[in-house]
Amino acid sequence: MTHAQIEREAQAARPERSDARSGSRAPARRFAAAERAIGAREALADCRLCARDCRVDRLAGELGLCRAGDRPCVHMAQIEMGEELELIPTFAVALSGCDLRCAFCIAGARSWDPGAGEAIPAAALARRATAALAAGARTVTILGGEPTVHVPFLLALVAALPDDAKLVLKTNGYGSAVSRQLLQGLFNVWCIDCKFGNDACAARLANAPHYCAVVRENVVWAALHADLIVRHLAMPGHLECCWQPIAAWLGKHVPGVKVSLGTGFWPGWQAHRHQELNRPLSVGEAGRARAIAIQSGLDLVE
Repeated sequence: MTHAQIEREAQAARPERSDARSGSRAPARRFAAAERAIGAREALADCRLCARDCRVDRLAGELGLCRAGDRPCVHMAQIEMGEELELIPTFAVALSGCDLRCAFCIAGARSWDPGAGEAIPAAALARRATAALAAGARTVTILGGEPTVHVPFLLALVAALPDDAKLVLKTNGYGSAVSRQLLQGLFNVWCIDCKFGNDACAARLANAPHYCAVVRENVVWAALHADLIVRHLAMPGHLECCWQPIAAWLGKHVPGVKVSLGTGFWPGWQAHRHQELNRPLSVGEAGRARAIAIQSGLDLVE
């Protein structure tokens, strides 16, 4: 899609401004998203949307590690029930492409391949999401892959959704200050994955440098700007090196934050390449993970 086409789509999605003379009032969230969309598109020419800060020109076809271009593909758009109870049923939109390389990724090829699925215009997705809300869905969840590498599309989608829809952003927490600022105030709930409790595990299992500092900064920011749910998938062999330091940090720096602890690890995708990940989490390990959460004073949610 050309720049002119993207700009026309953003213009078409832009709600009318408030008009004091007629008494009309544009929804604040939709208008803010539409106003930011074009500038966000320009940011792809020197991409700094994630912590890799690779600065490739995605508008010219240059590719960073995520290999995302200037427009995402959608590999899932449907009602889902596998999220936290307060969010379901949710209309989930999964965008392809990711800035991490987690060996245990449950989405596998669909997550890593930015071309997986189909290109669906933001307005068309918004119509489907709106219909799902009318049929009883409680929320609209945007996930990946990693959605924050597609900020211009996120803005166009938010601009086309009902202003009173409860919007959820499910992210790996590896986004940059640039993406945070563009998305500020647009999502009711941020769900941030805290996968690793140290940089060595993050580098080995996800090729993610400076992981802890980046994710912790995003968690603190999100706690100030939205309803926050922190997610962690407990993994075999990583309770002491990853989950324990994460739980202790959350308890100290973000007390009272809602934490969703997953204990259903399955050795999918490329997990077999790492000896400790080549099996499910045991019952004993799951109990130990919950005990760590309780000891850290965390507010566990289902």
